[in-house]
Amino acid sequence: MRRYTARMISPDPAALARRLTELREEHRDLDAAIARMSGSPSCDQLQLTRLKKRKLKLKDMIAYFESKLIPDLDA
Repeated sequence: MRRYTARMISPDPAALARRLTELREEHRDLDAAIARMSGSPSCDQLQLTRLKKRKLKLKDMIAYFESKLIPDLDA
């Protein structure tokens, strides 16, 4: 997993949009994997928990990048 700091995030909206697309795709893939594992009677609960935590972390990252795409408006 990549760790992002404020210095690493490109201010370029196109780059942010591309990264957002990648994160959403990974989130969808994890959702599908979790669904498959949950349906299996012999699923590894530890692995399932790790996938769910990763999915939540991705959700937070997606929200962060979406907020970066919204221009700051002075009130």
